[in-house]
Amino acid sequence: MFKNIKSDLPASIVVFFVALPLCLGIALASGAPLFSGVIAGVVGGVVVGALSGSKLGVSGPAAGLAAIVLTAIGTLGGYENFLVAVVLGGVIQIIFSILKAGVIGYYFPSSVIKGMLTGIGIIIILKQIPHFFGYDAELEGADSFVESSGENTFSAILNITDHIILGSLVIGLIGLGIILFWDKVLAKKAKIFQVIQGPLVAVVAGIVYFAVTQDHDTLSIASSHLVSVPIPEDFSSFLSQFSFPNFSAITNPDVWVVAFTIALVASLETLLSVEATDKLDPHKNVTPTNRELLAQGTGNIIVGLIGGLPITQVIVRSSANIQSGGMSKLSTIIHGFLLLISVVVIPKLLNMIPLSVLAAILLVVGYKLAKPSLFVKMHKMGWKQSIPFTVTVLGIVFIDLLWGIGLGLTVGIVVILLKSYQNSHFLHIEDNSNGKHKIKMTLAEEVTFFNKGAILKELDSLPIDTYLEINLIKTRYLDNDIIEILEDFLLKAEERNIDIKLVSKRGVVENPSSFIKFFNEREKSNLSLS
Repeated sequence: MFKNIKSDLPASIVVFFVALPLCLGIALASGAPLFSGVIAGVVGGVVVGALSGSKLGVSGPAAGLAAIVLTAIGTLGGYENFLVAVVLGGVIQIIFSILKAGVIGYYFPSSVIKGMLTGIGIIIILKQIPHFFGYDAELEGADSFVESSGENTFSAILNITDHIILGSLVIGLIGLGIILFWDKVLAKKAKIFQVIQGPLVAVVAGIVYFAVTQDHDTLSIASSHLVSVPIPEDFSSFLSQFSFPNFSAITNPDVWVVAFTIALVASLETLLSVEATDKLDPHKNVTPTNRELLAQGTGNIIVGLIGGLPITQVIVRSSANIQSGGMSKLSTIIHGFLLLISVVVIPKLLNMIPLSVLAAILLVVGYKLAKPSLFVKMHKMGWKQSIPFTVTVLGIVFIDLLWGIGLGLTVGIVVILLKSYQNSHFLHIEDNSNGKHKIKMTLAEEVTFFNKGAILKELDSLPIDTYLEINLIKTRYLDNDIIEILEDFLLKAEERNIDIKLVSKRGVVENPSSFIKFFNEREKSNLSLS
């Protein structure tokens, strides 16, 4: 794990700066103590990061749970009663893991996952634009279209002109300029600029700017536009920030209802984020989903016992980790320790960071998730991919994350059923090894995203030095999701010394350089092989 520390350490610092305001903002939006968000970030980084099988996924408090938490605290009669539900929710997640419920994560179509990533990217951009200009009416981490202030995502942007804070805008522009110049120019000049990340320099510049201009009439930034970390006066006041569950409330049926709700929503968000993170991972690692549920459940038990918010794997932090060059789970763990150390040792320094600088960092993260070229690519892939993708994006932007994914998944299922309802779906494996590791994989007539889990499992279980024959002679319809799985497997095959023979009506190919090129991907994403 420590062999990639040169990449993981700078990535962890960027994730730390992304996570800090989100932890605090989600705590505020949840009606919970500020410190509860920090606890969730620390446990999500250190505990879940250590137990998880995901190399690049980052866990912490999630905006998708904020509304549930806010309602539950009132319904259950206090935060201590709510913590009992968090602990029980963690236990239920571990039961999900034992029951192998993680397999659900493999049944989300690629178009919906891409729509999720793009929708989150757009939401990040739209939500951070007001913060960039110094309009901080909405809390960091919010993702719903209708905001707590009574505005919506677009009206908040339209009202920016009446609330511009010049100092926030100036340092926001400086910070954005530093990040872009660092990424596009300096990072290509010398390794030192890859080790020291642009976002870190932007944050330091923001602190210096605040210190220099705090007495200036026009360019100063008020405390309401800065990070706001709780500052304990001494060690005892620090310890007093922890809350503990009131287990006498365990007999309340409402506690169990909230516990199951937390377990279900947190598990779904985690499995979606796992799928999305694996999609972004340049090394195409496959995260064991049942182990992830076990890690998340353990994390939620711990945060519930010490007063933290419920946690999930979160795509914003995970994508920031990947974009910053993270290579292993060490970056996730270090970011958790950084959260803990910083709020204990340097809370006053953290409270000098302008929110507009952090908005600049998130704007870059959002853009990389929602590049315009992706919309063009999805359109060219045909309506079977573009419609679920578009519905997911619109649902996330105009409602929230879970609604967007639910709508996209519904449309995706309808689309795929229109094409494949007449045919059975199976994966047939023949082991003709005779001691020589020769495996023949025969695909069915119709292979769709419903088959992702089985195919991923079989490919991942192939031993080193295998000769794999993939037979597509009878396959008339091969879904784009399966082609992407095969394309991603090429890297693993090379690492494991696996030779591939592809047999289809289009010919026989030994060790194809690209499955996508072989199938001559056209405007239709669900390719006909007949």
